[in-house]
Amino acid sequence: MADTCDILISGGGIAGLTAACAFGAAGFAVICVDPAVPVTERDAEGSDLRTTAFLQPAQQLLQRCGLWDRLADHAAALQIMRIVDAGGALPEPRVIKDFNAADLSELPFGWNLPNWLLRREILARLAELPNVDFRPGVATTSLFTRTAQARVGLSDGSRITTKLVIAADGRNSPMREAAGISVSTTRYGQKALAFAVTHPKPHDNVSTEVHRSGGPFTLVPLPDHQGKPSSAVVWMERGPKALALKALPTDEFEAAMTRRSCAVLGELKLASRRSLWPIISQCAERLNGERLALMAEAAHVVPPIGAQGLNMSLGDLACLLELAEARREGLGDAQMLDAYHRARHTEIRLRVRGIDLLNRASMLEARPLRDMRAAALNAFYAIEPLRKTLMRTGLGTGRGS
Repeated sequence: MADTCDILISGGGIAGLTAACAFGAAGFAVICVDPAVPVTERDAEGSDLRTTAFLQPAQQLLQRCGLWDRLADHAAALQIMRIVDAGGALPEPRVIKDFNAADLSELPFGWNLPNWLLRREILARLAELPNVDFRPGVATTSLFTRTAQARVGLSDGSRITTKLVIAADGRNSPMREAAGISVSTTRYGQKALAFAVTHPKPHDNVSTEVHRSGGPFTLVPLPDHQGKPSSAVVWMERGPKALALKALPTDEFEAAMTRRSCAVLGELKLASRRSLWPIISQCAERLNGERLALMAEAAHVVPPIGAQGLNMSLGDLACLLELAEARREGLGDAQMLDAYHRARHTEIRLRVRGIDLLNRASMLEARPLRDMRAAALNAFYAIEPLRKTLMRTGLGTGRGS
């Protein structure tokens, strides 16, 4: 059996499904495949308990493809990014700096949503688009390209003929490997624990990163859970310690995470199961091949700091969408894909490097180096133009006004 489409998307994670929505809403015929069936309930086996913070530019893209109205009522605004340095002799705050979105605009920095809920709402939007065919439980298995088209083999025995293949199929992307595109990878020996908590103090739409050693402990606002203030947590530690933490009984784990958070929101109570994720940085040598574009984790992977990961991916998507709409007759040709690589690759490399440096600074064990980190935070914050530039850079909006 052979099918045809304008765009074949390999990968049905958050980035791949959003791409299917965006290109479908723009009128392209899209087939999206993923070997896994999306889990769309919070407490179901295999549910992705991580959250995604959509920064300001991402909201515009989500609005354009008909997703934002579905998501807005479930989102928690991120008005303040609070950095806490707790790297002194005792695990308690010694430097606290608030980066307030009001210094830049009337909008919050972004909005936070659970990944399982994102999948649920994106799938509902896809069901409204007759030109999008989502095939869960089906993987891409082969890629054959020519100047005019690509042919992709699927695990169900079917073949797809398409003008453009978008690889959004993860850090071990089969489409990237089939195209022979290499990657550079940095391993930190870290893992991230992801889970949800409740706490007695309201978060007041403040996202808090607590830095000591091993990596940041980040509390990101969520809507209330069972009538109590709630946050998503990403707790990065060196691998052995992260594994030991995951194995702790609930009461011991709650005590440990409250200590690590410096109790900034009071006593933390676990409100979900715990999941564990490896931490790496990765960057593809190129973002394009013949009839192939890499995006999201097929193109770049970063530690979960500053809500950069998926927002970089949506930057890829916005660029691809703009190029595709401008060159509908030349969709997927060398001119379009070379332009995509030129537009995104340098920025991606710089951002991956910057987040790598931030992560290494957060991992510091030696007290003198942690003291230097605290001094640097004070210095950056004290210089208003630099502080605003850092905030704009984090948003991906450039210098702005």
